Amino acid sequence: MNLNQRIEQWLQQTRNAFAGGQHAAIRPLVTLSYAQSIDGSLTTRPGETLRLSSDAATRLTHQLRSLHDGILVGIGTVLADDPQLTVREWQGMNPQPIVLDSRLRLPASARLCTGNGKRCWVLTGRHDAVPRSDCELLPVTCNGNGHIDLVTALQLLHQRGIRSLMVEGGASVLTALLKAQLVDAIVVTIAPRIVGGYKAVGELGLCAAQPLPQLSPLHSQQLDDELIVWGNVQFGGAAA
Repeated sequence: MNLNQRIEQWLQQTRNAFAGGQHAAIRPLVTLSYAQSIDGSLTTRPGETLRLSSDAATRLTHQLRSLHDGILVGIGTVLADDPQLTVREWQGMNPQPIVLDSRLRLPASARLCTGNGKRCWVLTGRHDAVPRSDCELLPVTCNGNGHIDLVTALQLLHQRGIRSLMVEGGASVLTALLKAQLVDAIVVTIAPRIVGGYKAVGELGLCAAQPLPQLSPLHSQQLDDELIVWGNVQFGGAAA
């Protein structure tokens, strides 16, 4: 069984297990997928783009996209990278593109707004925003820090038919979802580079005496000169 087959089989098993759990009726299965350096960096500094994935790892990412109903990124990722979030290097349907954008900074020129076959959904705290023709605005409650309330956001996506959600970044979104214990699975591409830059996961507010989130069972396989690591997330010894 090759890597792509292993990933697809694992994700199907994860989806089946999630469907029988307590969260399936209220939110989608959440998979974090990103590339980092061997020292845990996404890029050199916030707002800068650094390509870490090889062509083979990019194809794996596109396969993962095809296996999820929706794909979510934060507005910082859109402004820095202008992603398309489509399936171009793999056969399959494009997932529903979704952006976390509390202050509605998404530019009309973004590639997500210029057509990929699906109209982009924007989760925003701007309840007074004028409807836009280039995307669909989904007003969501914000927390005390002015950020989108993730529990409410995931519930809304579930109500709109999203049963599996892939999250590609950026670091603040990855960290917030982990901190809120709203992650079920992780797929990480580890590039053999040392960047010493902006970390993929920030402060989770944990101390050494607390149970730390872990991947269990843990899977790994080398892909060219990169290491692909994936598994289900356990928080304090229990599944997410």
